[in-house]
Amino acid sequence: MIKFVGAFDTVESLPKTQFPEYAFVGRSNVGKSSLINAIVGENVARTSNTPGRTQTLNLFNIDDRLMLVDLPGYGYARVARADALRWLHRLEQYLISRRQLRRLFILIDSRIGARASDLDLMDFCDVNGIAYQIVYTKKDKRIREKSQTTLNHENHPAMVADILETSAEKKAGIEPIRDIIGIK
Repeated sequence: MIKFVGAFDTVESLPKTQFPEYAFVGRSNVGKSSLINAIVGENVARTSNTPGRTQTLNLFNIDDRLMLVDLPGYGYARVARADALRWLHRLEQYLISRRQLRRLFILIDSRIGARASDLDLMDFCDVNGIAYQIVYTKKDKRIREKSQTTLNHENHPAMVADILETSAEKKAGIEPIRDIIGIK
């Protein structure tokens, strides 16, 4: 059973649970909410064509066993600089303080590749020992940028070696994530 727990503006307002958390983050419009919906098999996360729509920490309880966290996007949304900095601070605070965070999935649009903001987040996770896994989204779409940065775990000590490729639209590459999280 999937239950929307709530949308939280601050890390301090998050519920105090012992459930393991699996969080999804990426640049605005990378497809976080669509991927979460594909993983759970229901439309629980709100999707939009407007970048930057997710502005809170959104928690979903899965079978009273674990939590999925839809984090606000970064790097593209047309918002005030003060809002963007506040979101970044909240993201960093969440990543450092949530002991129940088991894995951070950093989503990267496969058509575009990693941007400076993705690499900055990866470096932050490496320095702070936050385990993360790269997930390329929109693998069913045509590549737009030919020269993309190649990512590998040898340069990133906190990165899980396996890089996943997904398409929420085609439901491709979803099972490996479900296996990692423990969703049947």
